[in-house]
Amino acid sequence: MKTFDSAAIKGLVKKEVLIETELETSRLLFDNKEKTNKTLNDFQVQTVKDIEQQFETKQAVLLHGVTGSGKTEIYSELINKVIAQGKQVLYLVPEIALTTQLINRIRAVFGNSVGIYHSKFSENERVEIWNSILHEGDDKLDAKHFNIVLGTRSALFLPFNNLGLIIIDEEHDNSYKQQDPAPRYHARDAAMYLANLHKAKVLLGTATPSFESYYNALHNKFGLVRIAERHGNASLPTTVVCDLKKENQQHQNKGIFSHQLVTAITQALAKKEQVILFQNRRGFAPYTECTSCNWIPHCTHCDVALIYHKQTNKLSCHYCGYTMQPPTSCGACGNNNLKYKGFGTEKIEEEIEILFPSAKVARMDLDTTRSKYAYKQLIDEFELGNIDILVGTQMVTKGLDFDNVSVVGVLNVDSVLNFPDFRSYEKAYQLIVQVSGRAGRKDKKGAVYVQTNQPEHAVINHVLADNYLQFYQSQINEREQFHYPPFTRVIELSVVSKDVMVVNDIAQQLANQLKPLFGGMMLGPEFPLVAKIKDQYHKRILLKINREYSPTQVRNLLKQEMDTLQYNNKKSI
Repeated sequence: MKTFDSAAIKGLVKKEVLIETELETSRLLFDNKEKTNKTLNDFQVQTVKDIEQQFETKQAVLLHGVTGSGKTEIYSELINKVIAQGKQVLYLVPEIALTTQLINRIRAVFGNSVGIYHSKFSENERVEIWNSILHEGDDKLDAKHFNIVLGTRSALFLPFNNLGLIIIDEEHDNSYKQQDPAPRYHARDAAMYLANLHKAKVLLGTATPSFESYYNALHNKFGLVRIAERHGNASLPTTVVCDLKKENQQHQNKGIFSHQLVTAITQALAKKEQVILFQNRRGFAPYTECTSCNWIPHCTHCDVALIYHKQTNKLSCHYCGYTMQPPTSCGACGNNNLKYKGFGTEKIEEEIEILFPSAKVARMDLDTTRSKYAYKQLIDEFELGNIDILVGTQMVTKGLDFDNVSVVGVLNVDSVLNFPDFRSYEKAYQLIVQVSGRAGRKDKKGAVYVQTNQPEHAVINHVLADNYLQFYQSQINEREQFHYPPFTRVIELSVVSKDVMVVNDIAQQLANQLKPLFGGMMLGPEFPLVAKIKDQYHKRILLKINREYSPTQVRNLLKQEMDTLQYNNKKSI
């Protein structure tokens, strides 16, 4: 193909041999695929009718459907009805990874009227989406308009002018909550307010509802629609609990994998089926330890052990980004025998490749998905069958739909069960059920293998019983007894300073001021699990506020107390 330099082209334009025109080209990618419409089965049709009936009297409806029940098709039917009225739809998902797979399905139904919005887009791409939403319905402008937007929590702030429906998929997910940096908000609650401004409806969809949403549904604040069966011929996976303590005593385990899980993976690979292994910790090893004195290298800026990443051969802090070369000797006693303890996704990937050398293994975590299209490439490769075993963090648990997965392994559920948080049991239950839902989604019978040292744990028993309502009732009684949400609002106050003595002093003064006002509804001050982050010490006070109290009045009261504290100390906190 012959090329011409710009000077020659400009000369031809000047002689009017060529005509120069300007065309606007979108930065956003479109495939221009033919639209396809899926026919709903009988229970999906009935579910749509039930949701519409609930919308007649309720602004928000909770759709509690088991994993693989076809919620996406139900969403599509509702979206179709809303855009037929000339209104806009916002479809929220918790992770960018979900937009990769969902966009193909939604665009297969609605074509290129679907826009995507998330943080992996460049600033220019986000501006283009912003402008297309801002000018939606303006026929005078020759711009791409989207009446459906699929995005993460930040998509809430797009300039919608005629919003009719907000869908919050996987509404239980913690990724909807923005904590640091400001603004601090929960996308689920912000969506309720946005819908109220537009007189729109909100549909909350999940297989494992958050306790707050389920409480609101049971107390008639939200509508509630349940789906108890999977779509098509798919059946729910079998849950197998692997007792690691027993296997270790009998020397049956294969390194970090239980004998039962290894057997299941072997059988799945022999049938040309796929496997997902979940571990909610990236890197190779969570810490490095001296075998003589138990010294562990810590971050110089944060109160955490450094995590070993074999791919870069560095010890890294996941809070501040500090890195260092792995030490060759103990920093305390000089011993040269240091060992990597625990396991992350890197180590799982390495060990599974040793156990199954002929299998094609890939890893999905923050380290492997930093580039813009890394999610899409991994998911496409897995869908095409070019990956046999996918190792990942929570990215692999959230709503992804793969036809050929028959085995899922949860490698260390104890880390979630034992986390010091009043929501830890709720999160553990949600995590196990959600990751289990990736198995057996079509005509294959799936199985999930949960590795634990606590096989008799109450949460695991509830998962085996497959009764969310029973689990909810057992936990909600404790929440009420100890005054936790949804019965109260919880406010966390943090005192932060580079000087630990200042933190202790100011936190105690603040606690002394608040104690007469809140009494037994105040906890602390206490240092959190990680007390120092980026050279700043943190100490926290937890306040439980009765729901009948006005949030505005409470906020004003706290501001007065903090102003008094600052005035009395006349120093930076």
